[in-house]
Amino acid sequence: MLLGVAGLVPGDWKSIDAAVLDNVAEHGFKTVQIRVNDPQSMKDKDIARLKSMFESRGFEMPQTVGNYGGKLVAENEAERKEEIKFVKRMVNLTARLGSPNTYLRPGSLNPKGGWMPHPKNHSQEVWDRLVDSTKQICSVAENEGIMIAVEGGVVCPVSSPQKMKDLIDDVGSKNLGLNMDPVNFVGDLDTAYDTTSLINEFYRLIPDRIVGAHAKDFTVIDGLLPHFEESIIDQPESLLDNEALLVGLQKVNPRAHVLVEHLPADKIPIAAAGIRRVASRAGIEWD
Repeated sequence: MLLGVAGLVPGDWKSIDAAVLDNVAEHGFKTVQIRVNDPQSMKDKDIARLKSMFESRGFEMPQTVGNYGGKLVAENEAERKEEIKFVKRMVNLTARLGSPNTYLRPGSLNPKGGWMPHPKNHSQEVWDRLVDSTKQICSVAENEGIMIAVEGGVVCPVSSPQKMKDLIDDVGSKNLGLNMDPVNFVGDLDTAYDTTSLINEFYRLIPDRIVGAHAKDFTVIDGLLPHFEESIIDQPESLLDNEALLVGLQKVNPRAHVLVEHLPADKIPIAAAGIRRVASRAGIEWD
């Protein structure tokens, strides 16, 4: 498997230069996620520059992620169509870069963002719009030979391993897969204290559709009401069974990417050391 990072870039793709990639390499990573604000702004010379810089350092071309909102499920049809168009352009760009997949966030009706809760996010009408949006995007992905890497979570329409399987089944495209991020699916204390079962449920239901993972961890905050916060991997307070995550991923997709994410630059080395310790305990060697 390939250990990379979703971070260490101060901005979108325009900020990626030799110094950024050398810093990524010095941390021992083999790739860094490419974030894009406007896929149409990247010209052929920019594609060639990025590919050359990655190749000269022995980096794999990474997952791409577009900076778009949560409107693939929007009630406003014009807004939904505009977002679908953006993700289609991300698919085209990903193919031009020679990257394996582009990230898809299912979205939310919450105007504050695609990873915010809303009372109707789990409704049938929202689900139907998500399926339709994803079908349209996957039609382009099939033509380009690019995987769509959906990420889910308890606050959004794709709220469980079963819902992820349902999305794959309802969309019906071979180019639709999952970007594993189990922390996002922790919604109650029973799950928090048994993340092994959660992780293994994904591997049981969709073993052939997992394209990679985002590496992070979480902890339970003491209090009357359940509250969870992200934490650094493999710390005493951290609860995610990252060993089960890596062992399962090695079995179903040994070429998958694992990207350390959601951390400031000064914390990334600590998290990288943590995921490497987990891999060592599990007998997994990074590519």
